[in-house]
Amino acid sequence: MNWFRTALLLAGLTAVFMGVGAVIGGQQGMLIALVIAVGLNIFSYWNSDKLVLKMHQAREVDARTAPEYYGIVRELATRAQLPMPRVYILDEDQPNAFATGRNPDNSAVAATRGLLKLMSREEVAGVMAHELAHIKNRDTLTMTITATLAGAISMLANFAFLFGRNRQNPLGIVGVILAMIVAPLAAMIVQMAISRTREYSADRLGAEICGQPMWLANALANLERGRSIPNEEAEAVPATAHMFIVNPLSGARMDNLFSTHPNTQNRIAKLREYAAALGESPAPIDTTVTASGPWGRGGGSPRRGASARPPRRGPWS
Repeated sequence: MNWFRTALLLAGLTAVFMGVGAVIGGQQGMLIALVIAVGLNIFSYWNSDKLVLKMHQAREVDARTAPEYYGIVRELATRAQLPMPRVYILDEDQPNAFATGRNPDNSAVAATRGLLKLMSREEVAGVMAHELAHIKNRDTLTMTITATLAGAISMLANFAFLFGRNRQNPLGIVGVILAMIVAPLAAMIVQMAISRTREYSADRLGAEICGQPMWLANALANLERGRSIPNEEAEAVPATAHMFIVNPLSGARMDNLFSTHPNTQNRIAKLREYAAALGESPAPIDTTVTASGPWGRGGGSPRRGASARPPRRGPWS
């Protein structure tokens, strides 16, 4: 079903891309747009994850530079029976996170600086379990390709305004207006269609991975409150908004008239129902650390004369 959904998505977005090409350059423009779309689809499959991470200026970390955060992801990946993904931090104050990559063997998770600063250990674990659930469900291929193509469609629609009026197209100026309005809207609707059910599914599987549905429920409540903090990179590239665990856009832009995420309160309610029905839950992950996180000072070894197991430090003290 994932491959069928991805193929359907690509076909739909490619058709929109070709339609805008026809408005710009008639039949020849449509053929050129088809060639570009095919090339863009191939490029997106192999490189869209790198492109999205670069768009958000993500910084890769490891067990040495971010031991607490990296350790939680590693423990969760083990529990989910997934290969260890690459781990990134986004230099944004808004608490949020996303996953990307074409398959579990080539995947990455990213959390913002605000999420790691404001969330408890348990809430960070709940959020990262949700992102690993997207990887396990193979949602990330669809998410990253959608982000790339939706951004390209919006850009091409702007070209329709600049050049479409001077070209022969079947619909004339009406076609130009339709390309400017309908093409980005169609891309947005596709994002909405693939987002809502996969978020509920990832919430459920994420709760299973971390073993504590309320960790994610509490995190979602705090993430929703944190949306009041602007996310400048997400505002600059709104085509990637559907990739985040909650909508990163402030609501000041027109893009937010169509939400790519289900209502957060509904997601929390479902997690509460699952927690109540779960009965005996699995043991929580081991979040014990022996070094400060990427936000504190100090290395991984205790000072001379100190105990062999230093106290927990970092943002979760």
